[in-house]
Amino acid sequence: QVQLVESGGGLVQAGGSLRLSCTVSGRTPGFYINAWFRQAPGKEREFVAAMRRSGGGSAHAGPVKGRFTISRDNARNIVYLQMNSLKVEDTAVYYCAIDTTIYERDDYFSRQRSSYDYWGRGTQVTVSS
Repeated sequence: QVQLVESGGGLVQAGGSLRLSCTVSGRTPGFYINAWFRQAPGKEREFVAAMRRSGGGSAHAGPVKGRFTISRDNARNIVYLQMNSLKVEDTAVYYCAIDTTIYERDDYFSRQRSSYDYWGRGTQVTVSS
């Protein structure tokens, strides 16, 4: 079983920064994709960013590109989401997820919620104006 635990959420003013962490534990496969999703009240859960455990490239959703950065510390099994220049519209519950599918292309990252096998419980991020 795989466990994902998010932390680092909180209340911040617009223009501020937060760093979210996702600690991965349990019986994880050798190759998988880590991702962050978010869900605002009354909206669908949406893709934010993803990268492979093995490193290499990453993908970021359009609304966060240039402001958010996904990274990971393999030695500690932690995935981070550095969020800068936060906007009110970034307010949401942020979820960490793992996709264990092995894709043909190394630069492909699914942005579909249904592709992800394991999920954390989420951490709330609230950005005030």
